[in-house]
Amino acid sequence: MRMSTDIGTVGAESPFPAGQVPPSLDEAVATARNLHSALSGVLLGTPRAVTFAVVAALSGNHLLIEDVPGVGKTVLARALATALGVELSRVQGQPDLLPSDVTGVTVFAPDTATWDFRPGPIFGHVVLVDEINRTPPRTQSALLEAMEEQQVSVDGDSWPLPQPHLVIGTQNPIGQLGTYPLVESQLDRFGLSMSIGYPDAEVETRLVLHNGGRYALDTLVPICDPTQWERAINATARTQVVTAVAEYAVSLVRATRTAGTVRLGASPRAAISLIRSAQAYAVLCGRAYVTPQDVQAVAVACLSHRLVAEGGGGDGPALVGRIIAESPVPPT
Repeated sequence: MRMSTDIGTVGAESPFPAGQVPPSLDEAVATARNLHSALSGVLLGTPRAVTFAVVAALSGNHLLIEDVPGVGKTVLARALATALGVELSRVQGQPDLLPSDVTGVTVFAPDTATWDFRPGPIFGHVVLVDEINRTPPRTQSALLEAMEEQQVSVDGDSWPLPQPHLVIGTQNPIGQLGTYPLVESQLDRFGLSMSIGYPDAEVETRLVLHNGGRYALDTLVPICDPTQWERAINATARTQVVTAVAEYAVSLVRATRTAGTVRLGASPRAAISLIRSAQAYAVLCGRAYVTPQDVQAVAVACLSHRLVAEGGGGDGPALVGRIIAESPVPPT
């Protein structure tokens, strides 16, 4: 069985003699396809952005959207939360935002003479940190524990976050006045980075006629609930990755560390994110195994934002693309 999609094609034969999609993955495939369809009805004409949003949701990776204002970053976050059956929790980046505005605070309750914890917006299933680079470094650091360890620590106590937990950060790469660039440790916690881009003339005409975009949010219905979403994540994590494919992914990551213009390459965390994203991409393609082509399909989104070039310049996507072109691909 070979399923045709608009997200890419792969050409490997299935290593599963009993069939292409084991029964344990059927629900995950359906969730991925339904989520892709739901988001496509909102974010028109941008299949690549929709695909990476679905990959982030199924892989357990956090998502960074870097693009100019007005192209649908917030709309995509709202649509993703709605389709997953959860409320969107929002943090608006601003210079006076405090860490407690994100994580929550401990307050004294006079009636019980006890200290009670009041959770902050980070305790949502899908958390949008809009214009994340407008928050000061002190507040950005409040996200580090949450994004990596799925908990926050306040006044000596640790509080687990609801599962699944997805952070979507947005930032404008053009206007840098009054911003605080994300530090490397923050960037490394985003599993994928992408842009949406301007729509073509036909799609833009549909948007001004109230088709798609924020107008479609009113009719968008959930395609799953948090329990089904978590099952899809767990099933995706069981997608088969043979040693040769894992070695290929690791070779791409390691190549970023020795590229001539790179001062800081991708980390081992990036290699894990790359494999998890490739697994989600494979599930979206209707397969229970990962091919080198799946790794290639998500490599730029997983690696480019993590690279730091000498002098702060350079083009991460172009560099990752060159590494993919120059690296030998294992037979499948």
